[in-house]
Amino acid sequence: MKTALIVGAGGIVGSNLARHLIANKWQVYGLGRRPPADLPGMAPVSVDLLDRTSLQRSLRDMRADAVFIGAWLRQPTELENIAVNSAMVRNLLDALPASRTIRHVALVTGLKHYLGPFEAYGRGNTPPTPFRETQPRLDVANFYYAQEDELFAASRRDGFTWSIHRPHTIVGYAVGNAMNMGVTLAVYASICRATGREFIFPGSAVQWNGLTDMTDARLLARHLEWAASTVAAHNQAFNVVNGDVFRWSWMWEQIAGWFSLQAAPFPDEPLPLEKQLADVGPLWADLARRHQLIAPDLSVLASAWHTDADLGRPIEVVTDMGKSRKLGFLDYQPTDESFFDLFERLRATRVIP
Repeated sequence: MKTALIVGAGGIVGSNLARHLIANKWQVYGLGRRPPADLPGMAPVSVDLLDRTSLQRSLRDMRADAVFIGAWLRQPTELENIAVNSAMVRNLLDALPASRTIRHVALVTGLKHYLGPFEAYGRGNTPPTPFRETQPRLDVANFYYAQEDELFAASRRDGFTWSIHRPHTIVGYAVGNAMNMGVTLAVYASICRATGREFIFPGSAVQWNGLTDMTDARLLARHLEWAASTVAAHNQAFNVVNGDVFRWSWMWEQIAGWFSLQAAPFPDEPLPLEKQLADVGPLWADLARRHQLIAPDLSVLASAWHTDADLGRPIEVVTDMGKSRKLGFLDYQPTDESFFDLFERLRATRVIP
């Protein structure tokens, strides 16, 4: 398999996957409403997944071996999420059979498979940790389940193999991504350093004191290629995390230290980032002007709502990787180094001062 169609090529999953596959001599097509045109080695395919006619026309001559789906559109309610995001997968897979070359389709979802959707995130009868792929679906509406069902139906119809990948919170380089904790924390730390504000953990006591894990976008890219290329991994769902565990009480100090900050004590009352960053748009714009940063609009960089959702969870979240290990995927990535590598790149590309 050496020709890939990446769906959602401009996102944190798709862009890191594209770089990885290109480095490993794949021919890569990147599909999206606004796919990056400046990623060397990737051919952009600009199309809306909800436009069936344009999608079928754009993919009519596509000759890809593997398809990697990392795109979604957030909607006001979960029922709307289900309608829109399942339609995107269905439309894509309906447009592909004409090419008759697709051998494998990978779908990236996440731990909301176990935690529930944003409307009921981390509440209700969530399964015990560590989360395992054998645990059944929750008895709630969830667009991840709808996407999976579209994948299963198309696989039965068209004969390709599939894999499902469930990362935890992803750390990786991407600008303008809707769910990007690493960039959000880098922006927050940069503001604290520039203004003398306290670097205050915005989440819950459970997250501060309990164990958790995360997923490096580069490790996820390697996992996606491994599953597509490994027969034993076909028609399987996998958790994907770095392989280490940590407490935010420790990680917060590591991040603070990288920015030459002193981590504030855990606060007496919750201070979510949406509240802490509510008034700093003009401040960031001024900081960007003075340091010639590439994105003066704070809303393009920081996804405070998503970071608050992850760090504010009232339950422990730890993920089992035993299934991948047994089948031969042994990669490991220290999460503190994931953050540090990201921060260095953000500084080098003038995203942060």
